[in-house]
Amino acid sequence: MFLSGIADEAGKSIEKQIQAHKELGWSHIEVRNVDGKNLTDVDENTFNEIAEKLEKAEMNVCSFGSQIANWARKISGDFNLDVEELKRAIPRMQRLHTKYIRIMSYPNDNWDDSKWREEVMRRLKELAKIAEDGGIILAHENCSGWGGQNPEQAADIIETINSPALKFLLDTGNKPHQKGTPWEVYQKIKDYIVHVHIKDYQGEKAVFPGEGDCRVAEVIKDILASGYKGGFSIEPHMTSVIHLGKTANDPEAAYHLYVEYGRKAQSLIEKAK
Repeated sequence: MFLSGIADEAGKSIEKQIQAHKELGWSHIEVRNVDGKNLTDVDENTFNEIAEKLEKAEMNVCSFGSQIANWARKISGDFNLDVEELKRAIPRMQRLHTKYIRIMSYPNDNWDDSKWREEVMRRLKELAKIAEDGGIILAHENCSGWGGQNPEQAADIIETINSPALKFLLDTGNKPHQKGTPWEVYQKIKDYIVHVHIKDYQGEKAVFPGEGDCRVAEVIKDILASGYKGGFSIEPHMTSVIHLGKTANDPEAAYHLYVEYGRKAQSLIEKAK
């Protein structure tokens, strides 16, 4: 078991992201955006520079925060964007010895549910085959798309694709768009969870972990008791929210909040243990 975080919430540069994790005493990091660009999209020279800095700092990259099938890629969009992103990501993941890449499952675009589901499953089956061939695992987050609607559809993703290369990433603060709570999603897919994002809300307001209504401490305690050995990554959402285009007004304050959030999450996990 280890702690990590979605590092672009600590700062834009890879140096600042590494600094925050070093300050927390963590040796793992979850990389999404560096200088405003997703790690799967940066050019080769830039990627190599980032990789060298991570390696020099002895930072283990536990997951890539990709854009595959995410909130910005509707089911009606170009599937080749996701195929090409995954194919770019795999050698980069292999370079950094990274096992997991975060995905979602395509928000609807006014399609009827049966057509939407059919196309989601077709796409995910193809992506899972590519992932399996590349020796990596797609970690589906309970966020946007078919698998983010409710606990039943979250389980439907795993059971229908039925691939060793598709597992689940549980975000403790993501509330399904139609029905259910993060706790109910957790109960439904707990056997498939390989990574956890720690986030908490009080109503619609992001708060420190354990201070909201998402039952974060209960999830942590229960999953550890079940024998979970994976990682916990913080995703505060208190100063910046990527999918809403919200960036930190005060980067230094955002950095310190990230570190404080990390310490509070670590305390929750120590208590649960």
